[in-house]
Amino acid sequence: MSHKKSEMLKVFRIFIILLFIVPCSFVKANTEEKPSSTLESTGEKFNASKLIMEHIADAYEWHIAKFGDSQLSLPLPVILYSQTSGFHIFISSKFHHGHETYSGFRIVGEESKYKGKVVELAPDGTEVRPYDFSITKNVASLFVSIFLLLVIFISIAKRYKEEHNRPPKGLQSWLEPVILFVRDDVVRASIGEEKYKKYLPYLLTVFFFILINNLMGLIPIIPGGANLTGNIAVTMVLALFTFAIILFSGSKDYYLHIVNAPGIPWWLKLPIPLMPIVEIMGVFTKPFVLMVRLFANITAGHIIALGFYSLIFIFGERSPIQGYGVSIVTIAFTIFMGLLELLVAFIQAYVFTLLSALYIGMALEQHNEHAEKIH
Repeated sequence: MSHKKSEMLKVFRIFIILLFIVPCSFVKANTEEKPSSTLESTGEKFNASKLIMEHIADAYEWHIAKFGDSQLSLPLPVILYSQTSGFHIFISSKFHHGHETYSGFRIVGEESKYKGKVVELAPDGTEVRPYDFSITKNVASLFVSIFLLLVIFISIAKRYKEEHNRPPKGLQSWLEPVILFVRDDVVRASIGEEKYKKYLPYLLTVFFFILINNLMGLIPIIPGGANLTGNIAVTMVLALFTFAIILFSGSKDYYLHIVNAPGIPWWLKLPIPLMPIVEIMGVFTKPFVLMVRLFANITAGHIIALGFYSLIFIFGERSPIQGYGVSIVTIAFTIFMGLLELLVAFIQAYVFTLLSALYIGMALEQHNEHAEKIH
């Protein structure tokens, strides 16, 4: 047992070294020279929408801090496939925070329809979007969260296997009540005693994946700060997983009742199939609700918190006294929003898991003939 613990500690130490020491060799503080036409920093107006969108959007680098015109960031790998020149792999620092072109590629700004993305510049000057497999900030955050999930739950599972008769301790004692709550009050209650074990691993994984990434999004410093669960592509994939499980696990009665729901007057089914249309739409709106609910709630929390921060600079432009005065109220509201987002991080993980379990349970439900006759 001690040998296995030491191996786990070695893996964790290696991860910490790779995460904090090795990237430091790539971290670069760049100072851009502004052209003469650009306003001086003292005369530049604060753009709240730009600040908010930069913080909640994905990026090719992990921004750490800004000191005047110098930016401190962690560059990430850019992996592109061009139909004309093949694969290109390089570090995002080659773009110098989006101000320079490298090997015919550049990050375009607000003036382009590919805002914030890498494009290839054709000889005639047109912008062509290459196949983009880059490790962006959200992808890097995804890898970090996966690593944390593996380390945490593999260690807990080994302890359960080797010392199942002993009381939980350490991290296991913290997570066991949460695991039991999800198992008993969410999955078992929604799917049923007979079939819940088949879907428990997926639903536990979804719950803790969303929870860990929600909490990491609240941490302002690297490796936190990425808006992963506020990215609609991520929530869409999670919703599609649930949708696929529903489609492949649905019982015969589930599909039969979609086209011929029991207890519904015949004139709602014939000659115009109103209820079958509604039921078929419901099959697709369920994963859509899962996708949008998680995306909207997490993104809205970040926007509100950043909006409160922006008030300090907006009022500060008018008068330093107003800026200092509103900062007291703003900081108070920001702390309140931080605590509220901490609660929302747990609630959204719970709601997504609960709805997924309910939808799966509805698809698995069996209806006997006697029940149909009663209706």
